[in-house]
Amino acid sequence: MTGIEATGDLVTGALVAGAIERAGGERTDDGAPHALCLNCGTALLGDYCHRCGQPEHIHRSLSAIWHDLAHGVLHFEGKIWNTLPLLALRPGELTRRFIHGERARFVSPMALFLFSVFLMFALFSAVGAHMEVPENKPATETAQAAARAKIPQVEAELSRLKQQRASTPAAERDALEKKIDEAGDNLEGLKAVTDWKPGRPMDLHTGWPGVDAALKKANENPNLLLYKLQSSAYKFSWALIPLSTPFVWLLFAWKRRFKVYDHAVFVTYSLSFMTLMVIALTVLGEIGVMDGLIVMAAMLIPPVHMYRQLRGAYGIGRLSALIRLSALLMFALFALVAYLLLLLAMGVLG
Repeated sequence: MTGIEATGDLVTGALVAGAIERAGGERTDDGAPHALCLNCGTALLGDYCHRCGQPEHIHRSLSAIWHDLAHGVLHFEGKIWNTLPLLALRPGELTRRFIHGERARFVSPMALFLFSVFLMFALFSAVGAHMEVPENKPATETAQAAARAKIPQVEAELSRLKQQRASTPAAERDALEKKIDEAGDNLEGLKAVTDWKPGRPMDLHTGWPGVDAALKKANENPNLLLYKLQSSAYKFSWALIPLSTPFVWLLFAWKRRFKVYDHAVFVTYSLSFMTLMVIALTVLGEIGVMDGLIVMAAMLIPPVHMYRQLRGAYGIGRLSALIRLSALLMFALFALVAYLLLLLAMGVLG
């Protein structure tokens, strides 16, 4: 079932991304040409209608459904293979070229982002990566029972040592005092184990009845809260774009030639790369690559990619890019924290 759900997520992501991606100029069939557009009735002047954009040749067979699905999943009308190499190696050039009008050649930022997010969560579902509060109640009860059984023994030993202290010579009393202190610490530790109670992850009181009721429900079933968070994470992943774009705008607020749209394209392509990087590192971890190498890659690749994208997209120098990169890394952390707080609020109150 996990594999079926993962496949479903992947196909859904492809179809959603394909739905917002404009055609890239590819012919879709080899049938006979039509004098009029079958969609709007406009006289055709070429392979595509100049009024509505529908291709001259259309599918009308059962295999056409699978053809469209294959295009959506595999190559977004072939443009994915033009986009991914530039996204990985020359992200600034990709961002600049898309902003300046080369739209049909590349997958649009939003389509690529949606597809990569669905692909990432499909992979997580396939490999069984999910958050869960462990059920450790039996282990806790066993440890407390053992501590309760041992307390009388430690108390008797401590009492014996204290009685022995009165008749111990002064020269030997330091060693005895050390044993008394160790026994006392042991007794306090055992009592702490017996008195310990599992904490509640959302044990807060705000004074607002509605919020407190929601927090109480989260305490009673923390795994349900975690499920809601994971479910909302990819459904609302698009929120990272409006959360992050204002921070990038701040880096170039005094440069009027850069528009908010430019920053949004920058952010969306950057988020797409980071998502694809997570996918690649997850796959490497599943096939046995050392955790240390994966952690090192996760720490080094993002700032290097962001630096290259800043330089290429905005045409700035090395020093200027390094200064802005420092600020951008801090802004990215702020945006991520805001996004996590948004998910938490939706999980608790939703």
